[in-house]
Amino acid sequence: MKQIRIPAAFMRGGTSNALVFHEKDLPRDRGLWDAVFLAAIGSPDPNGRQLNGMGGGISSLSKVCVVGAPSRDDADIDYTFAQVSVRDAEVSYGSNCGNMSSAMGPFAVDEGLVRAPGEEALVRIHNTNTNKIIHSRFALDDGEAAVEGTQELPGVAGSGSPVRLEFLDPGGAGTGRLLPTGNVVDTLYPEGFEAIEASLIDSANPAVFVAAADLGLSGNELPADLDARPDLMAYLQAIRHAGGIAMGLPPSPNKPTIGFVSSAQDAELLTGAFVSMDAGDLTGRIVSMGNVHRALPLTGAICMATAARIEGSVVNRFLRPGAGDIRTIQPSGVIVCAAEVGPGDGNWHVEKASVVRTQRRLFDGNVYVPASAVKSVEAV
Repeated sequence: MKQIRIPAAFMRGGTSNALVFHEKDLPRDRGLWDAVFLAAIGSPDPNGRQLNGMGGGISSLSKVCVVGAPSRDDADIDYTFAQVSVRDAEVSYGSNCGNMSSAMGPFAVDEGLVRAPGEEALVRIHNTNTNKIIHSRFALDDGEAAVEGTQELPGVAGSGSPVRLEFLDPGGAGTGRLLPTGNVVDTLYPEGFEAIEASLIDSANPAVFVAAADLGLSGNELPADLDARPDLMAYLQAIRHAGGIAMGLPPSPNKPTIGFVSSAQDAELLTGAFVSMDAGDLTGRIVSMGNVHRALPLTGAICMATAARIEGSVVNRFLRPGAGDIRTIQPSGVIVCAAEVGPGDGNWHVEKASVVRTQRRLFDGNVYVPASAVKSVEAV
């Protein structure tokens, strides 16, 4: 059976890579999207390498983005994110990818979906996964998104042109509430494991945060060392599951995410270099889809920064006193996020969170999908 050609771009956004499609080029029946995305990315792959597709074998390299016309008056484009499991035939739409969000504005301008005269563009992005608005600001070079620049990004070789993202009113992106249980700290009872204190926070995406010490960790371990501990990963998965139930979320392979934190401390990075504790205000790790992220997912970092500003939370306990923008030491270096958080009407509220990323289109053309992956060739 022949293959189907679907126009697509392959882009880096922050510390992630993804296939990016125009919505108009995908099947009208969204029930067919999962099969198309799995085939294009190369999942499921029991070998964990995705050699038969465009994926890279880890969650941050197994992603799909879809861009279409806006469905809200306060947006210029709609953007839908799909997280594709590496080993299983699962596609999740339950959360946003903050890193890939940085590529959506440039994609929209370069594809002619948004007109941006002048030297700088502002693209208002409606993320359909969370029903939240993101403002993306970036420089233009002869009418197209600038790529080259001096902005360095931990986890990405070289430098690029900055993309400034503002996540507006990011609280309650997945549950409708910044504190889904109404509590700053809860006690979770993961099945088969000891009870543990956790902060359940929903900002940009819902997440469960625990103290590294409560897991028997120092907090600055490298991802490969953590991934190699099935006992630890099972405990984290059980905590994540218990946190999802407490948040009122339906079962999902990647929602909520789970992270653990500790005080700023000296740490070895993935490059073999070392970062000093003085370079950060906090140390953090995040797990999703069964792997410890090599670089914190952006929405996870935003949620962690928000939690750091909520007095009494598990994350706040480890924040360096007097910290400004939150500098989190993570496996690839230091990520900086700003979160404007404060009590409002007796409850905690986050007005916006902001961060700077870079992006680059790597190639475009057609991605090939076996015709057997969709029920009808005419549907594409």
